[in-house]
Amino acid sequence: MTTAEPGTRRHELAAFLRSRRERITPEQVGLPRGRRRRTPGLRREEVAHLSAVGVTWYTWLEQARDIQVSPQVLDALAGALLLDPTERNHLFALAGQSDPHPETTCPAVTPALRALLHQLEPVPACIQNSRYDFLAYNRTFGRLYRDLDALPREDRNTLWLAFTDEEFRAAFTDLPEVLRSMVGKLRASMAEHLAEPAWKALVRRLHDASPEFRELWARHDVADLGSRAKVIRNAHVGVLRLDHTNLWLGPAAGPRLGTYVPLDEASRTGLERLLELAVREEAAAPEAATALTAA
Repeated sequence: MTTAEPGTRRHELAAFLRSRRERITPEQVGLPRGRRRRTPGLRREEVAHLSAVGVTWYTWLEQARDIQVSPQVLDALAGALLLDPTERNHLFALAGQSDPHPETTCPAVTPALRALLHQLEPVPACIQNSRYDFLAYNRTFGRLYRDLDALPREDRNTLWLAFTDEEFRAAFTDLPEVLRSMVGKLRASMAEHLAEPAWKALVRRLHDASPEFRELWARHDVADLGSRAKVIRNAHVGVLRLDHTNLWLGPAAGPRLGTYVPLDEASRTGLERLLELAVREEAAAPEAATALTAA
């Protein structure tokens, strides 16, 4: 690496941000065009507003000044500038940062798999990576433990919710056992990802947020990903008895499809009612509907 590289990266980043900003019309992001718009695309202050960052700071970024930019800000800029997966990867590479959501657009979540998730309803089904991020899920699963669509994308992770979200935790009838098992599974999976920033960031975030996690993580216990029956206490339809099965979509360390098949008629009826609830909510607020959501 030469001493000129950081400056070169900053100028490339500045040019890339300008080019993406200039290609977006105000209408694409819900802003009025106005009568005195002299430059193509969005203004700098509009990008700053959409990203919830300071105008001066964003201006300095486009001027290639030597300033620090966090992964969270880059994530916000990627959303504001409507970047596609390739552009998002390029943005983080130019900034020299690790994407906090590297598998947001996991290639394993194909249109065919999204259609399969839909066809499985009312059986809850989701796609997760080995770090337990929810990559996609159908409407029944989106309300199985709690309303996942109401959460920020970075919080849609089984471990994070199991240790920090009271509504999610309340759905488990055997929470202490579940927590021990989850931490053991994460510890086992992480053996192949010890140097990866996203994995280290998840463990650090859990460590900072939860004394329970710190205690369990310190034990160095490991567990496998065996399928098993689950008893889930759903806030809307009551107790559900489900058979959980994992189907890997590639290597065992990669994404997997999880299904939750009802074990009795009462549970099947409960899942049908849960899907009806999701459909009603979707019809009432179609702009917020995120069935088959990508996490």
